[in-house]
Amino acid sequence: MLKRATAAAAALLAGALAPAAHADGGQDGGICEGTALTITVCASDGGSTPGAGGNGTDAGPAGTAGGSSGSSTPSCTYTRLDPQPPAENMFWKGHSRLEEGAVYGVNCPQQSGARTVWIPDGKAPDAAPVIDPEAVARRAAASMRLEGPKVASPRAAGTYVVGMPMWMWATPSTATFGPATASATAGGVTVTATAKVTRVRWAMGDGTTVTCHGPGTPYAKSRGKAMSPDCGHLYERPSSEQPGGRFKGTATATWNVTWTAPALNDGGTFTETRASDFTADVREVQVVN
Repeated sequence: MLKRATAAAAALLAGALAPAAHADGGQDGGICEGTALTITVCASDGGSTPGAGGNGTDAGPAGTAGGSSGSSTPSCTYTRLDPQPPAENMFWKGHSRLEEGAVYGVNCPQQSGARTVWIPDGKAPDAAPVIDPEAVARRAAASMRLEGPKVASPRAAGTYVVGMPMWMWATPSTATFGPATASATAGGVTVTATAKVTRVRWAMGDGTTVTCHGPGTPYAKSRGKAMSPDCGHLYERPSSEQPGGRFKGTATATWNVTWTAPALNDGGTFTETRASDFTADVREVQVVN
């Protein structure tokens, strides 16, 4: 399986990985620097190996990679992302900001797709950057139609009673519960992702939450006053004191995304969330003696 923080970092990455012309100068201590809008590229002519000095074209710890001496093959350009992605972002590859290193965007003229790599300070990047299959999987997930639950109960036009069991359920479909499948390709690596909802968290608007592992069971009159077998709630006070006289709730679906990259013999999972709002008009029963 993208949150706002991830989306922001992805936008930053997209800018950093935009095609950039190679230059003979622009080195600052041998490190390529860049921002989301501008990129300064270190010398990159495919004629040197990163970290190999003595010829005046040393790209330094994180300049360019690929190509032996005399090769005409364009080199990959490594650009340090500035600012760095948020600490919790996937681009850190499991590393911490406390470590001596940084996240770099990778631009290879003969490869497509966004790639990043974490490089320790003072170290040269690999000659052939590895495609991040999870990043490709997230692109596949972004192309899917993943929606929040289609809430069937509580109904906006319904009236409910304090102390009486409420049955919550959503109408399932491929877009709201899955499974949904999509593929994406980057740098010759194809990743297939499959998403399906594993749970729905109902925030009931009265300060309580209910977690249901499925869409819930539709209520039938034959059930009488019984509690729902898998997704129910009981309001203990009326909604009359709430704005608009209704409890305002949210049903949040957790999509579990499983991905595979056969060419890399790799796979994994991540989650996405989608939410839908609902309201509940809950009243007290007036008893007349």
